[in-house]
Amino acid sequence: MEPNAQTRIWPPLVPAQWEETRRALHMWTQVIGKVRLALAPLENHWWQVPLYVDCRELTTSPMPHDGRTVQIDLDLVGHRLAIRCSDGTERGFALGPASVAGFHARLTAELAALGIEAPIWPVPVEVPDPVPFERDREIVAYDADAAQRFWRVLVQADRVLKRFRAGFLGKASPVHFFWGSFDLAATRFSGRPAPRHPGAPGVADAVTREAYSHEVSSAGFWPGGGGVDTALFYAYAYPEPPGFAQAAVQPAEARYDETLREFVLPYDAVRLAPDPDRALLSFLQSTYEAAADLGGWDRAALERAA
Repeated sequence: MEPNAQTRIWPPLVPAQWEETRRALHMWTQVIGKVRLALAPLENHWWQVPLYVDCRELTTSPMPHDGRTVQIDLDLVGHRLAIRCSDGTERGFALGPASVAGFHARLTAELAALGIEAPIWPVPVEVPDPVPFERDREIVAYDADAAQRFWRVLVQADRVLKRFRAGFLGKASPVHFFWGSFDLAATRFSGRPAPRHPGAPGVADAVTREAYSHEVSSAGFWPGGGGVDTALFYAYAYPEPPGFAQAAVQPAEARYDETLREFVLPYDAVRLAPDPDRALLSFLQSTYEAAADLGGWDRAALERAA
């Protein structure tokens, strides 16, 4: 692949260069995600609450409301929020510099204009020192170019994660965008129950216990930020089997992070690789194999023959 073409497909994403926009998108997706949490019926492991990568946006996908469905799309190509209903009605507004309070108020008003009530707990989760949405009134920048670069990275990560997911016959999650942790993730399950999860900062115990009720090997993409200056791919196992941290994984740039307790691979190591898809797939496969082999998974029953 020509270098310029590869850069268009896998663009640079430096956390320090778009921190305000990243924070804005994180909080905006939390507002949208909490609406989804309010409307969608419970699914195993909270699979009803994430957002999904679509052709132009992060979307809730259709949510039920009073005999019709509604979906909210955060369009990061056209830079617009759109609310669309199955009866043909729709509303929306342009994305730009705004406060979290302003975004929350505008979305709530637009939903109300469509006759949709979705009471939410208006406090962000999985962030330090959370500020309730209505009180977060600082106007922050919205860099449309940076938002679209982030979107383009999500498109590529989503594409490769779906390709990786296709090789597994066992229970596996869709590729989800979790708005609490602001990451894209795909999870494989061994089929066995897991020990009770000890909990995580900023997350209710009931949430983590449902999310990790069964053994998992999970991997995904996180754009960095909040003081972390590197976007990265990650992979972890719960419960973590003995020897997992010492496992040999690929590519060479991957390492086990003792603080995060997961393998990490810098985004730039993938973006600048001669074959980015191959580099990322090697990371996903080798970390999964470490979790499955050391954890005693029945791989013959769970995997599709090559």
